[in-house]
Amino acid sequence: MKRILIAATMFFVALPAVAQLYKWVDKDGKTIYSDTPPPNQDSKQLSVGTGTTSAPAAPAKSAVARDKELEKGRQESREAEKKANDAANLQATRDENCRRMRVQYQTFVDGGRLIKYNDKGEREMLDDDQIAAEKEKVRVGMEDACKKP
Repeated sequence: MKRILIAATMFFVALPAVAQLYKWVDKDGKTIYSDTPPPNQDSKQLSVGTGTTSAPAAPAKSAVARDKELEKGRQESREAEKKANDAANLQATRDENCRRMRVQYQTFVDGGRLIKYNDKGEREMLDDDQIAAEKEKVRVGMEDACKKP
């Protein structure tokens, strides 16, 4: 209800002021201007406006348009936040993979007898050549996991 009242008020305020004037010459020869016509005399009706009017104001955005803009801003915020979270999660995963590969590589560097489970689930001891090959494979994996993107 308030919106309708405000809109109606603004509409009527924005209308240019227009008045009807009458011009005539009296019996003494004086020119007279009045807002009511003279009785029993010829008069000329004048239409007078208020001079120049200001440029019309830019129309206010409708509530729907403002809501759409706000929703668009919120959506962009959510997308930026999701992108930042995804980047943080990806970096955390990379850091964890790097840490695991370093621990695994350190196991090979420290030496000692290492075991591996075969397809049957049985334990097998690795010989020196197998340890060297696994150590190299883990080193390459560690370098790959720990390199900066």
